[in-house]
Amino acid sequence: MDTRVMRVFLSVADTLNFSRSSENLHMSLSAVSRTIARLEQELGQSLLERDNRRVNLTRHGAQFREYAQKALDDWQRLQQELSADTALSGEVSLFCSVTASYSILAPILEAFRIAHPSVAIMMHTGDQADGISRVLSGADDVAVTARPESLSRRLSFLPLQQSPLILCAPTADCVARELTNSGDTSAANFDWSAIPFIVPERGITKDLFDNWFREQGITPTIYAQVAGHEAIVAMVGLGLGVGIAPELVIETSGMRDMLTPLAHIHPLPPLDIGLCSLKHRLESPLVQSLWNTAQNLG
Repeated sequence: MDTRVMRVFLSVADTLNFSRSSENLHMSLSAVSRTIARLEQELGQSLLERDNRRVNLTRHGAQFREYAQKALDDWQRLQQELSADTALSGEVSLFCSVTASYSILAPILEAFRIAHPSVAIMMHTGDQADGISRVLSGADDVAVTARPESLSRRLSFLPLQQSPLILCAPTADCVARELTNSGDTSAANFDWSAIPFIVPERGITKDLFDNWFREQGITPTIYAQVAGHEAIVAMVGLGLGVGIAPELVIETSGMRDMLTPLAHIHPLPPLDIGLCSLKHRLESPLVQSLWNTAQNLG
């Protein structure tokens, strides 16, 4: 069976979302659907239950998931054994945000290229919130991501740095600025409910922000839900609302002077940022070498 087909199925099995898998795999939604349909036809069994609201694995789907993951692991192990007597060569797939590509990965990749010039790096960029799902689905070997509160037992995480989360408002004269200047934002009785917020649409920082609202009993006014911290920084800088972003992103965005931090009574925890990979992928000499390079630089 084509390993590509198994990777597509594993992605859908992990995300339980055809649209998200099509984005992670850089395939059209129709191509992902056709691949799954052909696989089900070949096996003569339904692997996924679908309706307009959700996707779930069938009993046969759960069985095939175990088979597909083992088959891919065995294939990768065989490739490693066949190439064990030669210098490292091949391809490592990386996923990161645009900010991480130059603020975190640049020195790691420079050292890795010097040590292993025959290894090709395939980099994909996007919202860091997608990093863990792309690694779990096998779309990428390694991702730069924030560490979630609960890390899957299938994953290894290598911390590289911490970045405080900053609640920020625009410096420009605008409604959001006027509202945050209307009182003491560090006071327990400050009325946050009227403030237009720009929030992450998914991911670790969304969970942290949701908890922050809940702990303070705030029902927020959501101006926009966007993908990526870079988009939040840009929209806040343009005066559209208040948002939360890692200090790392703010400092490297070129918009630092257009944002001002807001004092608040309940500080947000910092993000632990690092490399994430499936544990079994670290058995690959290519992935392990990249991991070791990052660890040594850290």
